[in-house]
Amino acid sequence: MTQIIPVNYRSDILPEYQGTPAGLLLEYHNLDRALGSGPGRQLLIGMCMDSRKALRIPPDFAFVLRTAGANMRDNEFRISFAIAIGGVRTIVLIAHTDCGMARVAHQHDQFVRGLVEYGGWDRERAERHYAESLPKFSLVDEVDFVMREAERLRTLYPKITVVPLLYRVEDDLLYQLRAG
Repeated sequence: MTQIIPVNYRSDILPEYQGTPAGLLLEYHNLDRALGSGPGRQLLIGMCMDSRKALRIPPDFAFVLRTAGANMRDNEFRISFAIAIGGVRTIVLIAHTDCGMARVAHQHDQFVRGLVEYGGWDRERAERHYAESLPKFSLVDEVDFVMREAERLRTLYPKITVVPLLYRVEDDLLYQLRAG
């Protein structure tokens, strides 16, 4: 079972993240650290495209890649560019509570109807798109998914630190995740 660890004080930041870009992110967002200049863009933040989430970070602190469910599949070239050219050495993946991708498997009719009505698709194309995309993008549990996605990226980029976090939309705070 994954532990969800709050950050209310600097001492709550796990030792492996203290003094790192991930630790700074937690300080900026949760602890209202002054938004001075950070260490530069050594950090890539992968997070969901959900509009309810806004991070409190200084300008030029991180590359930010927003995708549905913080799913980084099909973004490997962008991530590789940030590492190889941009100097990224840490990736933070941020899942969030109440994620739409955790419900999309139960929204077939709304999805298809919306693409037909608002996207101008014909029903057959919308049905096919939903059926082909669902296995790749649907998730059951946000925390479980971000933990698996972090492990996948660690395997792909073994020299990069990959940190899974949880954003609770209920309180707008970041929480650390640790495999239990």
